[in-house]
Amino acid sequence: MSTLHFTSEHELFRKSLRKMLEKEAYPFYEEWEEKREIPRSIWTKLGENGFLLPWVKEEYGGLGLDFSYSMILIEELERVGQGLAGGVCLHSEIVSPYIVELGTDEQKERWLPKCISGEIITAIAMTEPGAGSDLANIKTTARREGDHYILNGEKTFITNAIDSDLAVVVCKTDPSAEPAHRGISLIVVETGTPGYKKGKKLDKIGIHSGDTGELIFEDAKVPVSNLLGEENKGFYYLMGHLQQERLVVAIQCQIEAEVMFDITRAYVKERKAFGKPISQFQNTQFKLVEIATELELGRTYLNSVTNRHIEGEDIVKEVSMAKWWISEMAKRTAAECLQLHGGYGYMEEYEIARRYRDIPVASIYAGTTEIMKTIIAKQLEL
Repeated sequence: MSTLHFTSEHELFRKSLRKMLEKEAYPFYEEWEEKREIPRSIWTKLGENGFLLPWVKEEYGGLGLDFSYSMILIEELERVGQGLAGGVCLHSEIVSPYIVELGTDEQKERWLPKCISGEIITAIAMTEPGAGSDLANIKTTARREGDHYILNGEKTFITNAIDSDLAVVVCKTDPSAEPAHRGISLIVVETGTPGYKKGKKLDKIGIHSGDTGELIFEDAKVPVSNLLGEENKGFYYLMGHLQQERLVVAIQCQIEAEVMFDITRAYVKERKAFGKPISQFQNTQFKLVEIATELELGRTYLNSVTNRHIEGEDIVKEVSMAKWWISEMAKRTAAECLQLHGGYGYMEEYEIARRYRDIPVASIYAGTTEIMKTIIAKQLEL
């Protein structure tokens, strides 16, 4: 396995980011959870300090760094909470690469500087009420009329939906195409576009501060110049970017599991039962040893996969393995750690309660565990 190496520059980047988050995020995160929103001010503060899209070229305002720095960004944001990490990482590491890799010079000059500063928040609109994993079955259409596309349809479960300033919308520009995926395109729709409106903000079991909502298109009139890449090539663009998206989720899940382990280890050393800390009971020790072992296995594999991704390898199978296994491992960790907290683990004042309800969806979004296994099976020529 190839190894991921962090330099002193990486550690300085992490230290600076952590210092900023300790001042601007950690003290307020529970308040954000209660209010069910992340303030826009944290986006601009991240931007001011160079923590949004750090991989983008300097000519657009980025730092020109590689994905190893993005990994640090993902990890430190996730330590604060999924509500913050989910939206920021989607913007910085999942949506913006479409603009960088597919955008014209004019599109990049128009959008990237503000994406980097935090003035623009992005979203990607794939999922619909009737189409999730079956992406080719989307119903949102974009009909060309002169210099504009006319979009009609509805999207749901969209991260950053309500606060987004632009959304990369997955739509059918050729609804009659056979097979159906050959008629999909990516079109950027900006907030304020006639016929485009935000739907309701969705009420979720967890990730309360995270912005998840609906987007509605009713004869939305979008300039043809907002097309990303070539018409009807959208499905192939999406498939090409899913490797990084799923790697981002795997990194997030690994951190969630590590944090839950750390807070549980600290708790069992302090909590006493039958006259001694519960960390001294064999069952507690064995449970934590099992978790620690899985964390080591997950971290070693994740670092290897991340390094290969940085080197530009096509590792769809390996990333799919990381995504499904680490997300499921994090769910197991959450259940065991909550159990070790006893009744207190079910109280909102304890951090484990929030982490426990935030983690289950990680094995659903960005490709379900079942879809990951299907991809791997094909790669194994089964």
